[in-house]
Amino acid sequence: MPVYVQHEVLGKVNDVFNAETLWQAPGLALFSRRPLLRDLLERSPREHRGRAPTRCFSHITLMLAQDEVDDDRHLTRGARVRDLAQSLTALHQKDFGDLLGSDDVRYDVIGTDALEPGQVEVKFGHAVYLPAAGEQPLYTVESSRDSAIWQAVCPIYPQQRLALIGHDADLASHAVPAWPFATEGAILLINDGPDAPIEVQVRPKGAFDCALDPLSGHYIVSAKGDAGTRLLMRVRRAGAAPIPAPCAKPAAVWKARAPLAPDSGDTAVPFSHRPAAAPVGSDATYAPLAQQRVSLAGLALPCLSRYHETGAVSMEIGLAPSLLLAADGEEVALGFAVDAADQLFAVTGAGRQPIKAPAIFTPVDARAVELLAVAPAMAERYRALLRLPHPVSAPVASGARFAFGRNAPMLAALRVLDSARFLRLAGGMDSASADRIGLSRSAFSFEAGPGGYRIGRLSATQALYHLDDKLAFVASIGEASAEKPYMLPSGHHLVAGHYVLRFDA
Repeated sequence: MPVYVQHEVLGKVNDVFNAETLWQAPGLALFSRRPLLRDLLERSPREHRGRAPTRCFSHITLMLAQDEVDDDRHLTRGARVRDLAQSLTALHQKDFGDLLGSDDVRYDVIGTDALEPGQVEVKFGHAVYLPAAGEQPLYTVESSRDSAIWQAVCPIYPQQRLALIGHDADLASHAVPAWPFATEGAILLINDGPDAPIEVQVRPKGAFDCALDPLSGHYIVSAKGDAGTRLLMRVRRAGAAPIPAPCAKPAAVWKARAPLAPDSGDTAVPFSHRPAAAPVGSDATYAPLAQQRVSLAGLALPCLSRYHETGAVSMEIGLAPSLLLAADGEEVALGFAVDAADQLFAVTGAGRQPIKAPAIFTPVDARAVELLAVAPAMAERYRALLRLPHPVSAPVASGARFAFGRNAPMLAALRVLDSARFLRLAGGMDSASADRIGLSRSAFSFEAGPGGYRIGRLSATQALYHLDDKLAFVASIGEASAEKPYMLPSGHHLVAGHYVLRFDA
């Protein structure tokens, strides 16, 4: 088997910064000396013809006890570490010059808490690469268990051919956080240059199932015969991810009393009139038989900076393992949060991680959750659109005009965020319904008719946006009334407050 990673302990050394002592034992006591660095490189050549080596490894990582590396940094500003790397490089070039060809000799000396003072470990092999000074990564490799929280594994550099990732740095060139397969196997990444995609193989062959998910763009690695034990891995070109423009931060459109809580005035409605996160009610069903219906197709995550005067510091929406909106106290498989600085986060049991839209998540097998970027015309108010895997629908009658808003009973079952638990205020103050941000008491009217819906604006401050059947931006709805309505085609969407509503005829 190729020497992908050779990892050896040299044992106790009187002076770990003495390059000659680490390189080769003094004198001619050949039968009593222990293997040192020169011996290890001789015994494990990079290439050989028969028994004769033709090339040797030239990238070597040297590990010392962390305390000794720290002491050197404190006392000599790291001079002994630098001298050690330079001296070993010179010895390597002197003794193996005929086996180097055009290869550069590179040594890296690092500290580790796994070693005691006087102990030295070395690591080299086909999958051990040390970048040249100033060399920038070509790819970045990340792993995840839930597709939401991604953790860095390693970079891959333009001149780096191989990387082996697995359980820990002893068995591979890079450890994978939360590797789920115990000490079994590893994943080999093969770089054929900037014009070729990274090739992914599992080691040993047949140990895992490995497939690329074309929808999300990441690899799904699972134990053979056990799809429930899996690792997600993605390989991306370094710096290739787009960075969306930050949200504008205008003044708040309304001012809340402190603390923000339900009151008897006309600026809010009590949030206890129904279960907080009930996805269905007496006027809603997942499969309505009525021909005309309105569906909650997605949720719009707001720019909370617009509402800083309300004291809102974060808003968080959780999906249960079923990918329905999680009820209060229910297990959350994947959550999305936005903070007062308009930063988006994915939230799982593994923690919180900043994310960018657009993005696709697969918290459970073969079930994707899409986070869509918003159009520039909506970026002042929204950070992203969450497409719901399970839309919630309600039937509507034709020939009648209805209203939608915080105070409107029609489609109340679709206002799934009408609860205090989604919104957190500064200082731990009690919150009211999350609908208090962005949704008016009477936001708009709608009436089903031939060919579509007649939309009327009921509040001068209510922002309304028209999206097509694919959730692509069409227009901001300006003046619209019952007498001069805005015509929304059947199958298209209307965004009001946090809600992305689809109107079907």
